[in-house]
Amino acid sequence: MPTPAAPSPFGWSLAALLREWKHRVAATCDELPQGSRGYEVLAAVVHEEPPTQAALAARLGIDRTVMTYLLDELDTAGLARRQADPADRRARRIVATARGREVVAGLDARVIRAEDDLLAALEPAERAALRGLLVRAASGAAPADDRCAVVGDVIAEQDA
Repeated sequence: MPTPAAPSPFGWSLAALLREWKHRVAATCDELPQGSRGYEVLAAVVHEEPPTQAALAARLGIDRTVMTYLLDELDTAGLARRQADPADRRARRIVATARGREVVAGLDARVIRAEDDLLAALEPAERAALRGLLVRAASGAAPADDRCAVVGDVIAEQDA
């Protein structure tokens, strides 16, 4: 347990794991545009409701301009595309293509193997517990709301 005399190794631990995770996942995702970053974007698009481009950038902490170029690359590779949002014609939802879903399905298994290798010092039950706890902690720290949709709802309520 950290004390004022002994600082918490929490930040260092997260940074060390993230650095090694990026290295290992990058090795599994080298066929994707921008490697592990491309995987994170494409996996979010495949496994969640189709996000808007702005919400996806905010959720993943990617600069909006960088996100534009990354989505262009995913589109060119035939993995994802922008689709008009039926609820707001000004917004674009990012959707995976059939090929994008197929690629992510294969990569998900490889990424889990890389994560298991990274966490080899833990028992399988401990790995599962750590994954669950990290998801819960991250969900509490970063709201999952689609910010563009929330803003659109607020504007629609004001116009009504």
